[in-house]
Amino acid sequence: MLSGVVPVAPTPFDAHGEVDYVGQLRILDFLVDAGVDGICILANYSEQFALTDDERERLMTTVLDHVAGRLPVIVTTSHYGLKVAAERSRRAQQAGAAMVMLMPPYHGATLRPEEPEIFDFFRTVADGIDIPIMIQDAPVSGVTLRTDFLARLACEIQHVQYVKVEVAAAASKLRGLIALAGDALLGPFDGEEGITLLADLDAGATGTMPSALQPDLLRPIVQCFRSGDRLAAEALYERSLPLILFENRQCGLRATKALMQAGGIIACDQPRAPTPPLHPATRAALVELARRVDPLVLRWATRHPYACFDRRRPCPLPGRTAQPARGARNGRDRRSPQRTRSGGAGAPAQSRRRPHGPGHARA
Repeated sequence: MLSGVVPVAPTPFDAHGEVDYVGQLRILDFLVDAGVDGICILANYSEQFALTDDERERLMTTVLDHVAGRLPVIVTTSHYGLKVAAERSRRAQQAGAAMVMLMPPYHGATLRPEEPEIFDFFRTVADGIDIPIMIQDAPVSGVTLRTDFLARLACEIQHVQYVKVEVAAAASKLRGLIALAGDALLGPFDGEEGITLLADLDAGATGTMPSALQPDLLRPIVQCFRSGDRLAAEALYERSLPLILFENRQCGLRATKALMQAGGIIACDQPRAPTPPLHPATRAALVELARRVDPLVLRWATRHPYACFDRRRPCPLPGRTAQPARGARNGRDRRSPQRTRSGGAGAPAQSRRRPHGPGHARA
């Protein structure tokens, strides 16, 4: 079972708006060193909506090859089209993903299937794979997933085993979902940068999927809560909360890359157009607030220098080339956090690489 802190890895771009694959590898190494329990890629905070199909495929295989079983990797495969979502999910399994995450199908402001079509959507995706599915219940889709409907999906579709709830009143929804779904729901997660983390843990959440901004500070909160020391968890949460709030309300998906660039992990913090960059004053306030809590994102590169760029610049100078990231590929297996409906271990996926599962990850 996958639990704990499973952040979304951002996608770095260079000064010309091209994917920085070397920077991506450095982000992965940073997250491994931060002690996370898993990594999610190609999500909304990865700017998946701004990537081409070829970039998605290359990023997925690059990430899975580089992580190489050190942690379970969740691949986001959301798409309005059932054929596309199902094929993306099959490809993720073949590449070695431990799990896939999907939002319900939606497009624009008006295209929203009804519940029967949403049920068939997830059932068809599940029928084509042998790894768990996490349903992302996020406001960006505009789809209202009723608590009892989510519970039905978990109870009636074998591979729907995880739900990430990041809507208003998330704790209340998690509590109701856990009560209705019971053992069919292995992983009730929250998200939204951990802004309601403590309340969601109180409600029964077993994991959180925040950004990659301060996973090293969020993990002790979860650990203290699990051990029964709620007062310590509350104190740690209160320490991190100002930075969580600033990220959530002032910066959005741009915050993580701004700190990664300020700390020397990546060369450029710019989002892909048309998303505008952070205002310099907002960026400066973010960095100053982060320094007060001293997250690893600002310190990691001192031991893993990225010598090809000037850290004082928000982006590298044109023409500079990146050095290879540390760490070579290896052939360790990845195992999937799946189980049969009866609770026994599920059969391994028939794929080129077997996914790495939580049994080999940090507790």
